Amino acid sequence: MNNQVAYGADTLEQGIRSRFITNVNGLRMHVLEAGYARDGGGHPRPAVLLVHGFPELAYSWRKLMMPLAELGFHVVAPDLRGYGRTTGWDDAYDTDLRPFRLYNFVQDMLSLVHALGHSRVAGVIGHDYGSPVAAWCALIRPDVFQSVALMSAPFGGTPRLPFNTADDEASPVAPVPALDEALAALPRPRRHYRWYYSRPEANANMLQAPQGVHGFLRAYFHFKSADWEGNRPHPLASGNAADYAVMPEYYIMDRALGMAETVARHMPRAEEVAACRWLTEAELSVYSSEYSRTGFQGGLDSYRCGTDPAQNADLAMFSGRTIDVPCCFIAGASDWGVYQTPGAFERMSERACTAMTGTHLIAGAGHWVMQEQPGAVMAHLKDLLISTRRARPMAGRTPPRNF
Repeated sequence: MNNQVAYGADTLEQGIRSRFITNVNGLRMHVLEAGYARDGGGHPRPAVLLVHGFPELAYSWRKLMMPLAELGFHVVAPDLRGYGRTTGWDDAYDTDLRPFRLYNFVQDMLSLVHALGHSRVAGVIGHDYGSPVAAWCALIRPDVFQSVALMSAPFGGTPRLPFNTADDEASPVAPVPALDEALAALPRPRRHYRWYYSRPEANANMLQAPQGVHGFLRAYFHFKSADWEGNRPHPLASGNAADYAVMPEYYIMDRALGMAETVARHMPRAEEVAACRWLTEAELSVYSSEYSRTGFQGGLDSYRCGTDPAQNADLAMFSGRTIDVPCCFIAGASDWGVYQTPGAFERMSERACTAMTGTHLIAGAGHWVMQEQPGAVMAHLKDLLISTRRARPMAGRTPPRNF
């Protein structure tokens, strides 16, 4: 994982710049920025933070950055820890996983905001894995992150602790088979992709895919988009293995196959690639060149934390807390990510987010909603951010108070 210069101007739309920021919770963080100039009155603009998922980059937000800047915001999209041109993380499989815990990603985001001279941001917007990062930013520091937009991955709430059990008699509890074990026992043996991504062979499987990294990513992005006609998601009846198994193979994989082999079976035809305007070959080359250089392990380490309960046990400290800042949820109508955790979508609206302004499932979009349908996404973000700014005026950059 060698360091690289920031993106060249030919890679980005005019008005978006690429630079590095040092001393961000131990990282040298690569960010894309728009709206970084002061406003007409010479005042700093209020900030909006964009948090990507896997296998993505800050570049995934390219279609929203200038429209957000034109609304008067300082727009910041970092390459997260483990991704792209951000350095200061270890890419070995046997690394210490503690830096990749959700709690530490929140600290990364808070450190970045402060490094940029902001004590508050108008909104934090997260997609895929960036969605739980954004959710926990808003839950832990609502004084800083004053609204939140969650994309593709709903926030089902904080961990629950045993309650009113002091006088219960201890009794033996029959062990519940782990989901991965139950999937393996199906007549057609399957594996949950999160558990596959936690395995040591996952990085090499994708990095050394027979079709090459570019071909692998083309198939992966296509398979999870609205372009693949098989994406017709619906709520799962329960969390048992048989219900999970109705999901496409990019989530519930054939157990004998790696992800490279899984998506290769759904590689789009040449004419489909040529017709894909939301992710051109030139745009995809930004992803493939970056992942060819860094590999995938940095992003996979976050999945490893998710499948090891000990890694995020500290989040139980916030049991019972809710997201109380204005919040909206945005996803593609063809995105299975909305339902991959049974009940999370319902819990998000019913109790986990107390100031939910709307849930929006956008036609013509799959998992990559802000790339597939940026105009529709932008309309909902504008509603959230403008209403929040009117309700809670922000003066731009102000120094944090030290007590």
